[in-house]
Amino acid sequence: MTPKKIRKAVFPAAGLGTRFLPATKATPKEMLCLVDKPLIQYGVEEAVAAGCTEIIIITSRGKTTMEDHFDSNPELEASLAAKNKTALLEIARSVSKLAKITFTRQSQPLGLGHAVLMAKEIVGDEPFAVLLPDDIVDADTPCMKQMVEAFNETQCSILGSEVVEGDAISAYGCLDCSVEPSNPRLLAVKGMVEKPKPGTQPSQNAIIGRYILTPRIFEMIEHITPGAGGELQLTDAIKALLQHEKVYGFSYEGKRHDAGDKQGFLRATVELALKHPQLGPDFRTWLKNFPA
Repeated sequence: MTPKKIRKAVFPAAGLGTRFLPATKATPKEMLCLVDKPLIQYGVEEAVAAGCTEIIIITSRGKTTMEDHFDSNPELEASLAAKNKTALLEIARSVSKLAKITFTRQSQPLGLGHAVLMAKEIVGDEPFAVLLPDDIVDADTPCMKQMVEAFNETQCSILGSEVVEGDAISAYGCLDCSVEPSNPRLLAVKGMVEKPKPGTQPSQNAIIGRYILTPRIFEMIEHITPGAGGELQLTDAIKALLQHEKVYGFSYEGKRHDAGDKQGFLRATVELALKHPQLGPDFRTWLKNFPA
């Protein structure tokens, strides 16, 4: 059988962003600017670096600015060209050239599993990546590229994972898993527990917002029982998938920022600004001189 490749990446971006009110009352959370780019662009660039050529963004009402951001802007480009601002012109053009980007809507907020299901017809019968825009992973080798390499080895669904110490694991989906002898970064998944009570977790390995899923996941989503609020949970669908095929966790290298939280967003802003090649040096000097 010819090995499958990851060509498509799905971005669930239909949420209301209530944790960021009032900023998100009229602006999609995914379009909040982290240093000099909107959140969702970080994820799209990560997917492209992993070899994805088609991006599928799941949106909802009031999110058309995401479509505008990834589209070309002839008026802006003409203005920059007329003023000979070639560097800014290239930046503006590069965003619309990142990949083929398709948008589809989730008409009701029925959970992450339901949002992923909205991409079924576009994804088709092939494995695909899922990236949650809230999770920004700062890594020398992009997180999804690491996961794609793991998928190429296993041809199985891969769940991004990190170790969360102590009782903080109770805020995450948690893997019941064991380390694969052939690859210490691969975790053979036996089950999952969503937000385990302190002391009951099967491991300290949390699931983060990076997934590679086989197309069978769509069938699983269609047959799981809705949970609270009628939502279809992706973790429930992955549990069902485990009854049919192997699923692995993957301990990626890098640092994750929870940019869906105000404190996490602020910390990500500072850390990524310090690493920015143009802004970083002056910003570091300013921080050192900032009054306590």
